[in-house]
Amino acid sequence: MLGLWRKIRRTGRVAEPAPQRPDPEPAAASLGGSVQIRHVDAGSCNGCEIEISSAFGPVYDAERYGARLVASPRHADALLVTGPVTRNMAQPLKRTYDAVPGPKLVVAVGDCARNCGVFAGAYGVVGPVSDVVPVDLEIAGCPPRPEAIVEGLRKLTGR
Repeated sequence: MLGLWRKIRRTGRVAEPAPQRPDPEPAAASLGGSVQIRHVDAGSCNGCEIEISSAFGPVYDAERYGARLVASPRHADALLVTGPVTRNMAQPLKRTYDAVPGPKLVVAVGDCARNCGVFAGAYGVVGPVSDVVPVDLEIAGCPPRPEAIVEGLRKLTGR
């Protein structure tokens, strides 16, 4: 706690300044600098969800880069999918993807969403997210750090 107060006294703020602008993903050019995101947990251990909530919390504040979580896929521009796709979540993930209006993007967050991670070969796992819906961006890590999630979202917004 003392280190935090020293940082505030020295810099005048808690959050770090924004890093350099990333090169936007080509598919994100049509979104116009802001993206509405619907999060889908396809069968994760909830480690990625904790990091996503940190990425949208007051320290990392992904909303300042134009990324915002929404409650309905009909309001979303992108899906943020975590975990390996389980048998029970394959059809709901497809339906959620179909409910997102075009143009739409899919971000696979974490090693489980990318390649099933430690759940590879499990009896209840269908496969990674790319086996069920097309993936535009992958964020590596088990779980990925909030900085990596924010960096990936900045690629979507171009900010």
